[in-house]
Amino acid sequence: MSDLQRILVKVGGAILDDAGTRARFAASVGAARASGHEVVVIHGGGAQVSRLTDALGLVPRRVRGLRVTDDGTARAVLQVLGGEVNAVLVAALQGAGVPAVGLTGADGGLFKAGVVDPALGHVGAVEEVHPEVLTALGAAGYVPVVATVTPRPDDVDVFLNVNADMAVAPIAGAWGADAVLFLSDVPHVRDGSERIPHLDGAAATELEARGVIAGGMIPKVEAAVAAAEARPAATVKIAAGDVDDPVASALLPDRGTLVGAHSPEIHHA
Repeated sequence: MSDLQRILVKVGGAILDDAGTRARFAASVGAARASGHEVVVIHGGGAQVSRLTDALGLVPRRVRGLRVTDDGTARAVLQVLGGEVNAVLVAALQGAGVPAVGLTGADGGLFKAGVVDPALGHVGAVEEVHPEVLTALGAAGYVPVVATVTPRPDDVDVFLNVNADMAVAPIAGAWGADAVLFLSDVPHVRDGSERIPHLDGAAATELEARGVIAGGMIPKVEAAVAAAEARPAATVKIAAGDVDDPVASALLPDRGTLVGAHSPEIHHA
């Protein structure tokens, strides 16, 4: 990680759902920080949200195959992402000696979002990023931990649910990330049983058309391609989050899938 000053890590909710992988992730962030890197963490939490909505008896509705975030679901998303998941991750980082600060889009005006489609309810897409709060916290030695919920532009009492993967590109671009890591329980993009070591936008489109990239991997790859386009000089990778020292592991040349035109020689300190 020799030349990577700013590392943005998006960690999936499945990784955070397990105490052991959560602790390993927190220790890995601590190791990166101890090596002199600024780190920003963006987290998901879809499974945790689903557990709460199920417990509340909220029946999911879909429009054109996409889940609708109605008023009740929006409150549950805010409670889980802006509350439980964020707080538990911050606590894990603190337990690993990492001074972490939990944020939503509202905090410091970090990001604003617009409504994607009124038919989908309170679902947003990032439209503006103001990274000053990230820069200030990093300069003071803190690790920002971002939950991707933010107030509606037309009603600040209601929060929009923003897909965490898709929030990465605009935040990485505005903050100036040198590395962008998508860590989950999926270690890489694969063609059958073979790891795909590197792909760009054109290759991703072709692999989607062939059905090689399918299901839940499609939005993750699209988000990684968007991040590579937002930060062309950055190292963007999809890699495993459920391994020892996942941040450093993701940056090894023989791990994960490197996304974008940039294909640097990656070194591990």
